[in-house]
Amino acid sequence: MINIKLFHFNELGACCAVLWKEGEKGCAVVDPGMSDEAESGLLLRYLDEHGLEMEGILLTHGHFDHTWGVRTLLAKKDVPVYLDPADKSLAELGIRFFYKYAKAPAERPFPTVDIRDGEVLSVAGLSFRVISTPGHTPGGVCYYCEEEKILLSGDTLFAGSIGRSDFPGGDYDALIKSIMDRLMGLPGDVDVIPGHGPRTTIGREAMTNPFLIPFNEPDGEGDAGGLTFER
Repeated sequence: MINIKLFHFNELGACCAVLWKEGEKGCAVVDPGMSDEAESGLLLRYLDEHGLEMEGILLTHGHFDHTWGVRTLLAKKDVPVYLDPADKSLAELGIRFFYKYAKAPAERPFPTVDIRDGEVLSVAGLSFRVISTPGHTPGGVCYYCEEEKILLSGDTLFAGSIGRSDFPGGDYDALIKSIMDRLMGLPGDVDVIPGHGPRTTIGREAMTNPFLIPFNEPDGEGDAGGLTFER
C-alpha cells in the first residue's frame, strides 16, 4: 500500500507530492515548489514528524514553480534529482528567476540525473515509469506507478483541463498528441495527481475533459479512434 501526502506551494499552487510505502521510512518527493522558509518548513516538519527519509526528487518538468524548493531539500540530504535533459535549461532559468524573486544571491543550478522515456525509476521501494509527454515544455514527463495505479501528470493533464503551451518551448499539437497517445490508453481507474488543482482519473478526463472530447468522437464505424476507456 502506498501513502501520499500532497502540498500546494507558492503563489501558483504547484502540487508537491510525498510518496512512501506503508511501513517504510524512505520516500520520494515530486516537484518541490516551496518558495519561502515557511513553505519549506511545512514540508520538512512533515517529513520529520512522520520519520520519513527522502531518497529521491522527481521533477515532471523544469518550470520554476515546480523546482523552487530543490536546493532547500538538497541542503538537508544529497539525493538524486531526476529530470528530462530537454528541460535542463528551463530549470537553470528558474533558479536565476527564484533568486531574483527572493532578492538573494544566485547559486549554481542543482545537479540532475537524466531520465528517458520508458525508464523505470526505483525510489524508496516504489517504481515510477517515465512517460515522456512534451508539449507544456520540451522535456515534460509524467511518472506512472503502475502497481498502485497512480499517475503524477505534472502540467500535462489537469482535472478538466490541460497544460499551457504558450510559454517558450511549448507546443499545443505535441501536448495533445502526448495526452492522447501516451496517457489516454492507461486504465480508466488510474488516479491522476496533476501539477495544479484537484485529483482526477484517466477515465473521467477521457469522458469529460473539454480539451479532449473532440478527439474522442466516434468515427463512422462507431469506435473511438482505436482508443478504449475503462469506465
